[in-house]
Amino acid sequence: MKTGVLQFFSWPNRRVDLATVYGRALERIEVMDQSGYDAVWLAEHHFTAFSVCPSVHLMAMLAAARTRRLRIGTAVSLAAFYHPLRLAEEVALLDVLSGGRVNWGAGRGFDRTEFETFGVAPEESVSRFRETVEIVLRAWTQDRLEFSGKHHRYTDVEVLPKPLQKPHPPTWLATTSEPSVEWAAEQGFSILMDPHSTHAEIARKQRLYNQRLAAAGHRVDGRDIPVARLLAVAPTRAEAEAVAERGVRWIIDSYADVRHRPVLPFGNLGLAQGGDRVARYMSDIAIHGTPDSVLDQIERLRGEMNLEYLLCAPLSHETFTLFTDRVLPRLR
Repeated sequence: MKTGVLQFFSWPNRRVDLATVYGRALERIEVMDQSGYDAVWLAEHHFTAFSVCPSVHLMAMLAAARTRRLRIGTAVSLAAFYHPLRLAEEVALLDVLSGGRVNWGAGRGFDRTEFETFGVAPEESVSRFRETVEIVLRAWTQDRLEFSGKHHRYTDVEVLPKPLQKPHPPTWLATTSEPSVEWAAEQGFSILMDPHSTHAEIARKQRLYNQRLAAAGHRVDGRDIPVARLLAVAPTRAEAEAVAERGVRWIIDSYADVRHRPVLPFGNLGLAQGGDRVARYMSDIAIHGTPDSVLDQIERLRGEMNLEYLLCAPLSHETFTLFTDRVLPRLR
């Protein structure tokens, strides 16, 4: 079983200076490099203290400089907000300078504030995202880029550098809604699965993904499909529940609440409206408990939703430490 960390850069109540937030995250990444983690996956967000990391590529370069083995993932590069060739250049440069350790994850985004502030029409979000991903992959694999699409046209452009990994860094698309799962499968992309859908929803979307992959003639076996899960680990069950509830409330209040006007309906994001949303996260999304209990939950989820790549989002520093010391070594 592979394990990665979905690294946010949250700044709750701005209790410490922002440099401390970054410093602690980089120290954690160094620990990951010395432990059994496969990769750190860096989360890009804009205009919110939920996670103050507007450039995952700059942060990834620092992470690469401080590590030797750990793979460096983006979860995700918000592709619709970039000039496609600049994005291709930056990720390729990161791959070269990291010694070929990049996992490139690309996503559409769903926060309307980001779209409006960057001047990207929400109704164009899907077409811009898909076109940008296509251009990046062509820029990496064509000696001189030729492309004509809805939003961009290029003729005889030599995009440099090319990535160190051939034909290009392994690539994932973030998928939450079922239409995005279907499209990624039909195109043969591997996918990243979100931290807001319930365990049962993840399992259903995995089945849909595998069915559409096979129907389109793409290989099903041998793919890494990271599944992001919120995680709280503490010495006692009560302490873990308190950490999980505090983290879930922060996520809902800062990022996943309806007042943030998402581009997609919350039903498509795995964020059902109505009812007690905190209870829903606590019972059906977040993994929380003592180290032994968390290990048991992970083993159960391996059977229920084919969990073979856990992308954990620790909700406290103690969670990360306990998981690293007392759970990770026991995962097989």
